[in-house]
Amino acid sequence: MRTTSVIHQSKNQLAFVLELVRPYRKWLFIIFIAMLFETIMSLAAPWPLKIILDNVIGNHRLPAWFNGIGLSRIGAGKMGLALVCTISVIFIAVIGAVAGYIDTYYTESVAQYVANDLRQKIYHHLQRLSLRYFNTHQIGDMLNTITEDVGTIQNFASSSLLGMLVDAMTILGMLGLLFYLNWEFTLIAIGITPFLLFFVIRFKKLVKKATHKVRENQSHLFSIVQQGLESERSVMAFGRQELEEEKLSTAGFETVAAALKARQIKSLLSPVISIVVSVCIAIVLLRGTSLALSGAMTVGALTVILAYLNKFFKPVQDIAKMANSVAQATVSLERIQSVLDSDDIIFRNPRAKSPGKLKGEISFKHVAFQYDQDTPVLTDIHFNIQAGQRIGICGPTGGGKSTVVSLIPRFYDPTGGIVLIDGVNIIDYVLEDLRAQIGFVLQDTVLFYGTIRDNIAYGRPGATEEEIKETARLVYADEFINKMPKGFDTMVGEKGLTLSGGQRQRIGIARALIRNSPILILDEPTAALDTESEEFVMKALEVLMKGRTVITIAHRLSTIRDADKIFVLKGGFIAEEGTHEELIARNGIYAYLDRIQKGSISVQRKLINA
Repeated sequence: MRTTSVIHQSKNQLAFVLELVRPYRKWLFIIFIAMLFETIMSLAAPWPLKIILDNVIGNHRLPAWFNGIGLSRIGAGKMGLALVCTISVIFIAVIGAVAGYIDTYYTESVAQYVANDLRQKIYHHLQRLSLRYFNTHQIGDMLNTITEDVGTIQNFASSSLLGMLVDAMTILGMLGLLFYLNWEFTLIAIGITPFLLFFVIRFKKLVKKATHKVRENQSHLFSIVQQGLESERSVMAFGRQELEEEKLSTAGFETVAAALKARQIKSLLSPVISIVVSVCIAIVLLRGTSLALSGAMTVGALTVILAYLNKFFKPVQDIAKMANSVAQATVSLERIQSVLDSDDIIFRNPRAKSPGKLKGEISFKHVAFQYDQDTPVLTDIHFNIQAGQRIGICGPTGGGKSTVVSLIPRFYDPTGGIVLIDGVNIIDYVLEDLRAQIGFVLQDTVLFYGTIRDNIAYGRPGATEEEIKETARLVYADEFINKMPKGFDTMVGEKGLTLSGGQRQRIGIARALIRNSPILILDEPTAALDTESEEFVMKALEVLMKGRTVITIAHRLSTIRDADKIFVLKGGFIAEEGTHEELIARNGIYAYLDRIQKGSISVQRKLINA
């Protein structure tokens, strides 16, 4: 069963590689022709020396066909023959060099384009996955796959793969010529080759296993570095630099240990191959000398045979040494395929239609959701939101508030029930067009490295300069933007940390406003702000919310007091719903939360314990 699985995996990998290189088949044909010429020139290289030894210095006659190549035009006699051989050496070298340049150039070109296509393919696939995948996989692993694993495939395609193909063609050509010169020595070469290849195949399994371990440790190391640098502010705030350095040191030593173990295994290959090859050549040298002394073989023929045997076993050695490259490429290919085979993809209905301009009516029909079979998050969520209504969602931590709003733009798909917008199941809308109808303002607005103008226009890339500035004015962002030395051309640092929280939020609101979406989702947009910043942001939000269906996740109940309806989520279901006044009068969970925020610590403890 294991053998069948390995064969099936190899077939899948081969099909995958063929699909990647198919667009470049014309270039591959050029490479093949160039490699063919390179191989022929390599095989022809020892023959001028054979003719010099046997027919110029020695007294052996040339084959009859040799006279047909125009020797008389260059000069008669042995010196004329020597001149032909000399010109042949230069000709063989020039043709071989040109062919080598062509196959190297085009092979590198194919490798670069294939690597670029592969990066795009992986990134495109990641963009199509649901957030569930990103919640369960480390970003460092994904970055390592896109960079290191793709780089390994590129290096293998541009160097090792070319070398293996040339070596394979050279071996086949040499076997034919060796049979022509002396079948006895050919049998020696053929007899030893299977043992070498068997050894290499067995050895490759060990190398692959060791390489897999190295890659796992490298990914872990990469994740630690990436995580530490992204969280540098928290690391400094808690004074945990030494802890982060210790994590990196531990992971670093584990990576070094794995790499050294892999290197120890790889280092055994070359000495073993070299010893076996040397013994084989020594046997041929001794036997060939005996034949030459007895007149059964010419010195030139022995010279060519020894040259071919050296060249013959060099490709075998090279192929053996390439076990490491093959193992690395195989491991990288497996890691890439594990990402591309991830089936946690948001379903795209082939008959989906564009929603056009939505009204903003939203309905949840008995919706359930769970990340896995043992972790239900939502159970039987059922409600209707009219177009233009303002809805508040609140409740204890872990109640499913963020999950509910994440189902609307299809960051996830429900595992039960359906979500409708304007009476249509959202899976029947084109995904990109659906999301274009939804605006977001999150608790921690993420800004991208670039200008303030770029970050506002991120909501609608085609926005004009006038629209960007007018939007900034409407949300009171121009108040601080115009005070900056470069205004809208001011560069925003990584994640926007060069701006205050209130400034980031106002840019985030401008980004949502310029999108002009009929549905707006607010995820506690003022939770982390001071009083002054909150005042500005609330003014900006009032501008943004006009005429839209608004869903606000709130921990501060003051932000949803005026909502048309409030849903209280607890334990994955709607425990209460109504207006602020209705819920206070009901004296349930919402009333408890309200009293907590008014300072009742005992009630807070009671709720947490509940």
